[in-house]
Amino acid sequence: MMGPVRAQPWVSLMKITRILVHQVDLPLREGSYSWSGGKSLKVYDSTVVRLETDTGHVGHGEVCPLGPAYLPAYAAGVRAGLAELGPHLIGQDPTQVGVMCRFMDQRLKGHPYVKSAIDMACWDLLGLSAGVPVSTLLGGCHGESVGLYRAISQDTPERMAESVASFRADGYRQFQLKVGGNPDLDIARIRTVVGGLKPGEIVVADANTGWLPHQAVRVFAGIEDLDIYIEQPCLTYEECLNVRRRTRRPIVLDELIDGIPVLLRAHADCAMDVVNIKLSKVGGLTHAREMRDLCVAMGIAMTIEDSGGSDIATAAIAHLAHSTPEAFRFSVSDCNSYVTVTTADDGPRRVDGRMRAPTAPGLGITPLSAVLGKPVLTIG
Repeated sequence: MMGPVRAQPWVSLMKITRILVHQVDLPLREGSYSWSGGKSLKVYDSTVVRLETDTGHVGHGEVCPLGPAYLPAYAAGVRAGLAELGPHLIGQDPTQVGVMCRFMDQRLKGHPYVKSAIDMACWDLLGLSAGVPVSTLLGGCHGESVGLYRAISQDTPERMAESVASFRADGYRQFQLKVGGNPDLDIARIRTVVGGLKPGEIVVADANTGWLPHQAVRVFAGIEDLDIYIEQPCLTYEECLNVRRRTRRPIVLDELIDGIPVLLRAHADCAMDVVNIKLSKVGGLTHAREMRDLCVAMGIAMTIEDSGGSDIATAAIAHLAHSTPEAFRFSVSDCNSYVTVTTADDGPRRVDGRMRAPTAPGLGITPLSAVLGKPVLTIG
């Protein structure tokens, strides 16, 4: 008679031996990028993380805040946070992505954006060790490619309409207009752009929290006859819910959706029709995947993106987006098309307004050491 089957002791697949942190400037292809409140950037300040392991596998991740005044995140804070958190990660197994995610939360309360690049690099290492792309680990690819949207920097109505026409030539069919200023000017911006749309094109008017409730209601009244989406009209959840109940236009929530609790609350309150999941806002691919799967279960469409970045961040976006059922992909961002610097070979590339997740193991990209330069921080 056979004896009882005993569980085998868990054996670590690999251990982190060293963490290299690189800082990379990413000038914007259009020269500058402007949104509500007079905020504007000309250069993204990106942080790239390299995790080295005892098996010789190397994983990469990237986090790139949209300046210090968009979300509770800023570029120097990424690197300061990594200096605090990094020493605790030496010796940990990066392929245990859920364990690593919880471990980071225990060692550094809050600051999800600091952990995003580490989490991304862990998924890269898991895919490399398993010999499969990250999209396979996230559920497998749905469809041949994913549709992209293009953000249109805040400007005069005429110039914003010209930008839409220019990006239409690149294959984009969905456009996110940066509004959130003077209501009369915002109405003019929206109406001018919508007046020049082609059949099948979609417009989202993104206020980036820039309207007070009475201003949002005025804009809603001025565009009520137009077929558009409105994104993040006001600063607080209560304000957005209030104005959402005063329009028939579909609402997208972005800045407020920073985790599962508020996602569940917004769903229960019917506060939105679409949510934006930004990787760094929620702490990386692990939490973003949890939110993605919950949205699919609850029937909520998503924009999958990040606040900025180059080829490395775009690869992670592509893997999560491509592994999301097509019916739930409202839109996807190709961050690397906004910048002039290429940080990795084999990064996703836009083709007629669409992109595909890389098919090589892990994130499927090879970072360019000459572009990353010398590390600004070495741990381990």
